[in-house]
Amino acid sequence: MNFNKSIIENQKVNLSELNRFNVSLYMKREDLIHPFISGNKYRKLKYNISRAQDENQDTLLTFGGAFSNHIGAVAFTGKEFGFKTIGVIRGDELKKDLKRTFNENPTLQAARQNGMQFEFVSRSEYRLKNSSTFIEKLIEKFGKFYLIPEGGTNALAVKGCQEILKPKDRSFDVICSAIGTGGTISGIINSITDSQEVLGFPSLKGDFLTKEIEKYTIENKNWSLVSECHLGGFAKVNKDFIHFINNFKTETSIPLDPIYTGKMMYRLITMIKNEYFNQGTRILAIHTGGLQGIQGMNTRLKQKKLPIIQ
Repeated sequence: MNFNKSIIENQKVNLSELNRFNVSLYMKREDLIHPFISGNKYRKLKYNISRAQDENQDTLLTFGGAFSNHIGAVAFTGKEFGFKTIGVIRGDELKKDLKRTFNENPTLQAARQNGMQFEFVSRSEYRLKNSSTFIEKLIEKFGKFYLIPEGGTNALAVKGCQEILKPKDRSFDVICSAIGTGGTISGIINSITDSQEVLGFPSLKGDFLTKEIEKYTIENKNWSLVSECHLGGFAKVNKDFIHFINNFKTETSIPLDPIYTGKMMYRLITMIKNEYFNQGTRILAIHTGGLQGIQGMNTRLKQKKLPIIQ
């Protein structure tokens, strides 16, 4: 997987509300890597695709929810690199009216257009996705495939995420990353210097992420998780948060996704205003992409008669 990444830069975040705080805030624009395989999705898939090619695999199978950025990225990657793709989707109710499902879900619609085949399963079945019995049933149905975990996190994904930080990023004191499955932040933790700190902003409730991150990290332990970033749960939003995303884009020209980077920045800006960081701290926030999720979120916001993301 080779795209032109020369455009990836650290953009200074100029927000008027931060002017009186002596903290430097920059954002690494990983969202600009590629229109469809951007941010941490490119990083996570890079070495997995290489492995699948080395093994002469012709099919990629992965898991995700109905609005999963990962599902969309794998579908496009498969089309781009000549793989068949299969998405095991949480929610068997979605197959009852496929025409309506695709009309109301831009993520699945785009994945289908990119050639992905779907297997819709119940939520109880989906919880068994890592069991050997469940995988064997998928092999019986679809034949041989290269399995990519939900969210894309495995050792090869972490290896790819270790390439996010560059030598020039050693000048930053704090590196911030949103967290879904833990792969991105694990790669970042593995690549920081001894003088740097990593802050993780989980998009999910629960304490399971610490163990997941510890599974993939090596010696460097200078990291911690920031609590209460999820706004009540995964994909939960409110009017204040939508206003923040829209205002952030207006002032900085940086679009934020509502699931990961948006929630990280919402919490991070609050921390800066509450003087959490020492004077003169240099902060680098990683933009992990996921902007395709905006369209799906706006569909839901319109249904709830809430403001949409501009």
